[in-house]
This record gives sequence, C-alpha cells and structure tokens, in this order.
Amino acid sequence: MNRQEAMPGGIGQARLLGRGVLVLLAVAYLGLFLVLPLLTVFAQALVKGLPAYFHALVEGDALAAMRMTLTVAAISVPLNLAFGLAAAWLISKYDFRGKGFLLTLIDLPFAVSPVIAGLIYVLVFGARGWLGPWLGAHDYKVIFAMPGMVLATTFVTFPFIARELIPLMQAQGRDDEEAALSLGAGGLRTFWMVTLPNVRYGLLYGILLCNARAMGEFGAVSVVSGHIRGETNTLPLHVEILYNEYNFVGAFATASLLALLALVTLGLKTLLERRQPELRGQRTRRRRRN
Repeated sequence: MNRQEAMPGGIGQARLLGRGVLVLLAVAYLGLFLVLPLLTVFAQALVKGLPAYFHALVEGDALAAMRMTLTVAAISVPLNLAFGLAAAWLISKYDFRGKGFLLTLIDLPFAVSPVIAGLIYVLVFGARGWLGPWLGAHDYKVIFAMPGMVLATTFVTFPFIARELIPLMQAQGRDDEEAALSLGAGGLRTFWMVTLPNVRYGLLYGILLCNARAMGEFGAVSVVSGHIRGETNTLPLHVEILYNEYNFVGAFATASLLALLALVTLGLKTLLERRQPELRGQRTRRRRRN
C-alpha cells in the first residue's frame, strides 16, 4: 500500500524533473544559436564606438544598398500581395481541376534553393540565355540590374502571403460571401466588404513575413545582381563585401540593421498572432448574440 501511494509522487517528481531538463535544454539551445549570435552582431558593430558605427551606416555604398533593398522590396511585396490574394481566393472559394498542382507550384520556392532560382533567371534572361540576345538587341537589361533582382526576390518570396491566406479563407468557408451575393452585392464589393476584412490580420501577417524575407534575401539576389558596388548591392550583399574586405565594423553595423529588422518583424508577428484570436472571439460573440 505504501509503495502504491508513493508511486504517484515519484512519477510526478520525475515528470517535473524531465520538464525542467527540457526547458533548460531549450533555453540553452536558443541562447547558443540565437541570442549569442545576435548579441555578437551588436557587440562587434559597436566595438569602436558609436561614431564608427554611424559612419559605417551613412557611407555612400551603404546608403545605396539601403535604397536598393527598399526599392526591390517595394516592388516585389505588392506583386506578391496581388498574386497571394488572387491565388488564395481561387483555391479557397472554387473547386477546379489542377487545384493540387497549383498548390504544388506555390510551394515550389520552398523546395528550390535560392541560388538555383537565381541561376534559372540567368539562363533565361542572361546574355547567353534564351531571351538574352533579344533583350540585348532592344537594350533591355535584366541580369546584373534591378529587374533581375526584383524577379528573383519575387520568386523566392511569393508563397508567403498565399500560404497565410489559403488556410484562413478555407476555414472561414463561403457562407459570408454567399450571403452578401444573395443580398445583391457584386463580386468586387463582396471581396472588399466581406472577404478582405475577414482576413486582414492574416494578410498583414503574410505581408510582414514576405517583406522581411525580401529585404534579407541573399542567395538568388547574389546570383543575378553582379555585385556592382553602389548600384546592384542590397544590404545582405553589402555585408558580404565589407566582411571579405576585413571591414568588420562596417559589416556588423550593416548586419545590425538586418537584425533590427528581424526583431521588429518578430514583435509585429507576435502582436498579430495575439490580435487574431481576439478577432475570432469577437466573431463568436457576435454570432451568439445574433
């Protein structure tokens, strides 16, 4: 009897011990592979003081890299926004042949290496590519110029918005849209007044992730940019160049901007994740009242 009474307490202590070990392992893992590198970036960026840090950020090539990064993101994110909304609407609201194939195509950038994606664009639009001679004859430059960087970034980042919206729209079903249509609303009005408000937080979440990936993309952009200093360098490429030149303060100072972008993205992501359950709770309460 005493042995049986002692079993639950022993099992409970073992579970608590196991839980504590797992928590310590998780914290140690995060500290070693996430927190420590992040602190190292800021420590190396500030190793020579704030004047050297800010001088590295306002240097001409650094400002050009910032402008190019913002320009590429400002073009590729709206393109992915339009595609993501259209693809999510089509897949979640309609049944058609080839639906599974379309989903596979959307997931393709997750399976293909960004470097391979960049090489594909070089083979298509490069000087010796399929369209290269025609582009050269008409004085259109894609590879080693901003258009190629936008194409590569758009390809790498286009699943993010669509993949956030598709499950959300599928979970919501078609009842709200069908009710709006039955009351006389047109398709476009139904989209703006019913569908889009229902997915606004998921949409913002996808835009946030897409923008963060677009600004931090390295592999595909590195292949198609040509690394032309002051012209086709983005922030990640500028970090690589400075590091290879042993300009560690400049490299880590520029990298700190990308780290700050990651932290801001993480904070906004957490905020949106908290906001969406509240919205669902409000919908549930409204339906109960009705």
